[in-house]
Amino acid sequence: MPKELDIIYHPHPLLRKKSEELDLSLLKDPEFKQWLKDLELTMLKKDGAGLAAPQVGKNIRVFVVVNNKKSLFLINPRITKKSWGKIIDEEGCLSVVNEKGELIFGRVARHKKINISFYNEKGDLKKISVDKFLARVIQHENDHLDGILFIDKLEE
Repeated sequence: MPKELDIIYHPHPLLRKKSEELDLSLLKDPEFKQWLKDLELTMLKKDGAGLAAPQVGKNIRVFVVVNNKKSLFLINPRITKKSWGKIIDEEGCLSVVNEKGELIFGRVARHKKINISFYNEKGDLKKISVDKFLARVIQHENDHLDGILFIDKLEE
């Protein structure tokens, strides 16, 4: 049974640490498979568009996003191509809140379209091209793996 994980908040130092590649043999480990379900449940319960491992205290290159009402796990992701064009739009983050615990929002420029390669939760190598909102979410979550928060990229 999946359980909700605790989200850590800025300025926690783990959010600023570069994450390590995941040893893909862990994908066969029942405890790790359970942790992936916990990560997914936490994202859904918190109404997030995505959630990265560093946000729940694990510095590994893993995140989950919502894509067409389904969860998509991206393990050891690599953005392989970015469009020249960017779009400025509003973003928030489950790890960036004010004193009252409310999400903070701000406008961030992101590439309109990206190509990304990653392993899914079964260990299969995938390559996809995404645009619009999903491209934004993936770039946001991928930044977490490098210790970057959206507040570092604010336009205003």
